[in-house]
Parts: sequence; structure tokens; C-alpha cells
Amino acid sequence: DTHTPEQRSENMRRIKSRDSGPEMVVRRLLHSLGYRYRLHRKDLPGKPDIVFSSRRKVVFVHGCFWHSHNVPGCRNKRKPKSNAEYWLRKLERNQARDQANIAALDALGWSALVVWECKTKERPALAERLQAFLC
Repeated sequence: DTHTPEQRSENMRRIKSRDSGPEMVVRRLLHSLGYRYRLHRKDLPGKPDIVFSSRRKVVFVHGCFWHSHNVPGCRNKRKPKSNAEYWLRKLERNQARDQANIAALDALGWSALVVWECKTKERPALAERLQAFLC
């Protein structure tokens, strides 16, 4: 690791769980398409990033690193090189939690869509995907 523990701690402290860049891209796109929504409802499993209550649909915007996006071509997926055992366990727990949250939402009658960070760069395709999900 090229950072001291204090530098690494400060870097990690700055990472936001809400209002991230990819989340803002999706929110702006949805708003431009005429959709209105609520944010981070705490009463729903996983506190979804974007909630359409009347449609009973939610959108999660996942960071490719934090949620282990494992598809070829994703530039944001990378495996940690330092303290790898800790990070791999943490990322596996994140994936398990994501699956459990989506299953819990499904059991409550809600539909969920996951938008990956790397897919927010393809705006026309993302707009089509969001519109298809919300119809």
C-alpha cells in the first residue's frame, strides 16, 4: 500500500454512501425523463437509492468496486492488493447483503433494478433501461 494508515483512513472516510457521482447521473437522467421519486427510504430493506412508491419500484446504484461487479469489460472492477483477505470478505458480505435486500423487497411486492456505476456512462442505453423498468 502506498498510503499510510492515516491517509488510507482519511480516503475511506471521504467515500459517500449517498449522492455519489453515479447516483447523481441516474437521478438527473430520471428527472429529465419526467420521473419524480423519493430518496433513501429507511423503511425499505437496503435503503434503496431511488424509490418510486406509487409504482412499488426501486433503483439501486451500485459502485462496481464496492458491490463486486464481475463482468468482462467493466473498467471499475479491481481486486484489492493490500489486505486482500479482509477486503474480499467485506466485498462478499456486501454482495450477500445486496441479494438479501432485493429478496426482501421482492417478498414485500417491490421490484428492484440495479444500475452499475460503469453503465452510467452509456446514457442513451441507461435511459432506455430505466424507462422499460418503470413502465
